[in-house]
Amino acid sequence: MKVIVTGILGQDGANMVEYLLKNTEAKIFGMIRRTSNPNFVNCKAFIKNERFQLVYGDLSDSVSLDNLVRDIQPDYFINFAAQSFVGCSWEIPLQTFDANATGVARCLEAVRRFQPKCRFYSAGSSEEFGDVQYSPQDIHHPVRPRSPYGASKAAARHLVKVYRESYNLYAVHSILFNHEGTKRGEEFVTRKISKGVARIYHAIKNNQSFSPIELGNLDAQRDWSDSEDFVDGVWKIMNQEKPKDYVLSSNETHTIREFINKSFLCAGIDGVWHGSGQQEEMSVSTEYAIKNEIQSSILVKINPKFYRPAEVELLLGDSTPARKELGWNPKISFDNLVERMVKYDIEIFKI
Repeated sequence: MKVIVTGILGQDGANMVEYLLKNTEAKIFGMIRRTSNPNFVNCKAFIKNERFQLVYGDLSDSVSLDNLVRDIQPDYFINFAAQSFVGCSWEIPLQTFDANATGVARCLEAVRRFQPKCRFYSAGSSEEFGDVQYSPQDIHHPVRPRSPYGASKAAARHLVKVYRESYNLYAVHSILFNHEGTKRGEEFVTRKISKGVARIYHAIKNNQSFSPIELGNLDAQRDWSDSEDFVDGVWKIMNQEKPKDYVLSSNETHTIREFINKSFLCAGIDGVWHGSGQQEEMSVSTEYAIKNEIQSSILVKINPKFYRPAEVELLLGDSTPARKELGWNPKISFDNLVERMVKYDIEIFKI
């Protein structure tokens, strides 16, 4: 069995490769773009595995995708490559759409032309729901994106449906709600928080001053899971008798403020909120400051530049069908997710 996995430098692609090497006997072909200095930090667990092979390709280059599918003849093509940062999509909307939507069309064309028996997976996003009409959101929720990123993923979803129905391909586009982990990119808010907490933890430990974590909207509510749970769900989706789209989610929602509170709690730092609006801040408590001889006091502050042009205020998924029909059961809770990320960043922190 041969599997192409794209986006292996990111958290989902890397976790997918690790999962397949552990749970199958497949030969894995991990696709990356040819760049001058790729970062393989997420690939260290498998980069030298004899069942893994690094290959070069690009979602913007149909020739490279055609060549990979024609030469490898994969049984599965799992696409996690994307312009994956929602906030950045307003600044590079065309590149976002080319990678996330047109790139999926290029993949589907390669599969259709050179290996139509290959099962194709497209990673969807809860950002497709955007300005939500009801909660929790299931697979039937209307497409109402609020960002170029959300629009690009919605377009990919429609393309997958068209190719599935037009060419009888096993092609699926599952909706993934927010998912994080220790491999998460540093530009994402959850990793920004966990790394910021680690930085402040070590500053306090070494009796040094520190700058606060700067964030935007603290009241946005998200349905957070661990990426490692999601790749198990993806593989189950890919191995059904007939192709069907599903939602993967924790079925819980939490605010960014909650993520912050739990992160500092995991680090043993006692913080209190004060102020309101853009003047709201989180500072160390007076008792904690005295006890630890704190050199700085502000832990978190609001920076208006991190507000998005259009915010998705609430995302809450309903993954009941995936749990009942696929037997998928996530193992890592919200509290465990936060703790894993904070402890990991504290452990690897370098001054």
